[in-house]
Amino acid sequence: MSRTVTLVLVDCAGRPLGTLPAFDVPVPWWQDAAAVVAGARQAHGVEVTVLRLLAGQGSTPPGGQVSYLAEAAGPVGVPLRPVEVAGLAAHPLRAPYAEPGGPAASLAWATGQLDRLGRPATEVTQQRTWNLSAIWRLDGPHGTAWLKQVPAFFRHEAAVLRQLRDEPATPTLLADDGDGRMLLDHVPGEDRYGADTAERDATAADHHPLQVRAVRATDQLVAAGVPDLRGAALARWTRSALAPHAADGQLAGLDDRLDEVARCGLPDTLVHGDLHPGNVRGDGQRRTIIDWGDSFVGHPAFDILRLTERLPAEPTSALLAAWCARWRASVPGCRPERAVALLRPVAWLRMAAVYATFLAGIEPSERVYHADDVPDCLARAAAEAD
Repeated sequence: MSRTVTLVLVDCAGRPLGTLPAFDVPVPWWQDAAAVVAGARQAHGVEVTVLRLLAGQGSTPPGGQVSYLAEAAGPVGVPLRPVEVAGLAAHPLRAPYAEPGGPAASLAWATGQLDRLGRPATEVTQQRTWNLSAIWRLDGPHGTAWLKQVPAFFRHEAAVLRQLRDEPATPTLLADDGDGRMLLDHVPGEDRYGADTAERDATAADHHPLQVRAVRATDQLVAAGVPDLRGAALARWTRSALAPHAADGQLAGLDDRLDEVARCGLPDTLVHGDLHPGNVRGDGQRRTIIDWGDSFVGHPAFDILRLTERLPAEPTSALLAAWCARWRASVPGCRPERAVALLRPVAWLRMAAVYATFLAGIEPSERVYHADDVPDCLARAAAEAD
């Protein structure tokens, strides 16, 4: 599977220049900008920065025909077609990094921070851009760092990383600007999408002491801007986020269910919120849990439910049994098995609300990434409640 890419070019001030002839790139994922930048260079000799998705023509991610707005880094030496105006107008929900000049401003901030730290960057490479983040790699003689910029609904990630600065299984935050830009130290290894049961259990074991320690810091985390989804607050937030969607059936009885969860005796703590293997990097020696933008203060079972999502019954049972044993050892008298059973449909409801929040907070051209997620999660919530 590949992408056929069309780039609409603008200059650094946002003035339209024209449209490049389409070219193919081998990486199908629409948010992957590195392959698009390399493809424009190889096919047309043009240096660009990808700003944002304009349209997926007759398809949904991944693959297919995709068009982007891109900022040209200099003169363009190939003939351009006239620019179609649609998609170039300002939008109030557009991320700063999706505007002309936005990436340059963020890179200037990041390289300035690296200079201050004595780690000057000699090469920068755009890796990804979409509605949830823009990511750049910055290499220099003193190693690699990463610029990550996120929208408003993820800005608490920096506060979480500051709180976790002494935790061995989390990334190192080098700097942040309080407005969505973060400079992160390099994490060796690769994303562990294909992790087997043993590796998932090792991740859960790494995560457990972090959550136990974070129990004492919940009020501090909430004060720093981390979403408070404890008990009744989770029900209120879920209902609010899903109000534009047809979710009344799945929401029925939510408060009573959460009251019973509270009686199971597990403490509220810091929850990663998206603890699947792709958000773990490993090099064979250690694992690091990355991407804390979905984090919140709430019930710890949400993380093990995400980590076991879509697994067959046997490995799921083994992972849950180990997770429950850890919590019974840490909190004698608690009933983790009952809490997990009660929260199964709630976990899918929460994910539906997360995707609904994305849809409400991003401009229309980017919503294609999440268009099917809310109804899919609501259907799974209904199935788990049966």
